Amino acid sequence: MQLSPLFRLFGTLIYGFIGWELGVALAQTREITPESAMIILTSAGVCALIGYILSPWLLVAPARAARNNLRQVPIEDLLTGIFGLTLGLIVAALLAYPVSKLPTPFGTILPFVIAIVFGYLGATVMVLRKQDIFALWRIPTSAGVTASNGVVASSDRALLLLDTSVIIDGRIADIAGTGFILGKMAVPRFVLNELQYIADSSEVLRRNRGRRGLEMLDKLQNNPEVEIEFIDMDPEDAQQVDDKLISLAMELDAAVVTNDYNLNRVARLQGVTILNINELANAVKSILLPGEELSLKIIQEGKESGQGVGYLEDGTMVVVENGRQYVNQEVLVHVTKILQTNAGRLIFATPEAF
Repeated sequence: MQLSPLFRLFGTLIYGFIGWELGVALAQTREITPESAMIILTSAGVCALIGYILSPWLLVAPARAARNNLRQVPIEDLLTGIFGLTLGLIVAALLAYPVSKLPTPFGTILPFVIAIVFGYLGATVMVLRKQDIFALWRIPTSAGVTASNGVVASSDRALLLLDTSVIIDGRIADIAGTGFILGKMAVPRFVLNELQYIADSSEVLRRNRGRRGLEMLDKLQNNPEVEIEFIDMDPEDAQQVDDKLISLAMELDAAVVTNDYNLNRVARLQGVTILNINELANAVKSILLPGEELSLKIIQEGKESGQGVGYLEDGTMVVVENGRQYVNQEVLVHVTKILQTNAGRLIFATPEAF
């Protein structure tokens, strides 16, 4: 839809009206006489011409910017903005009558100005303070459910923000498919932009990682059992993606799903709930006790003399003492001890022959 002609006409009429009122003030009469008509019509014509010329900058450009921004505004902000605009216009209407009693041209122009100012203030205040206002009325918002003490509490379905590392990793898609994730997953727009930037990289490895991340998002989105959405909120108090993610999590009372060690530490220091896929993987690994037997294929030599190394199905490393001679063979081993390291569990064993 072409809005330029409509807004040019709108600007011409508004400035023409202002010019008419200025002409009446200059002529000091509303009666149309040859002398007053010359002044009033000249003033109205000049102002209308100014309005026609300046409309693209004063009306068309702001209207286009507003239309583009409205597509990204959350529905809560849109509704609260409309409600605040209505309240502001009501206040302006109450003030219009006493202000209209002021001398010309203030009595005719100021009511219009007051309507714009109070309409803007009403919408702005309502949007900026919506959480506090909703808390007074105990109205739930997307950030959670407002508790009786006015504090926003978590909703029944927690909001989980996915960061770039966990999307590229891909295991979140498999975990979500099992139904263990009960919360609603969300991907901020700035994370999606970072994934796209990585996918467009000139480095082959980096580009493949970015494309894998986009494929994982597509897999999640096409899974009917997974609830995922993309949110356009972009915190203005942060520049880096990790900082924005932490800020957004604090604002929405959400948890962050990540594999990034540094983000994990920084977010926890700021009180943000972190769900680390690597920690989950370590927690669900097979539990073995010293003395148990298992069948293991030794695939390589160990660091120490005579050692052999094999891996369980979950990736846990098993170091077999005196197992070097069994490389590329499957043997029965006895677990001797288990060590918990930062990288995960490390199992030591010996071949059954020993």
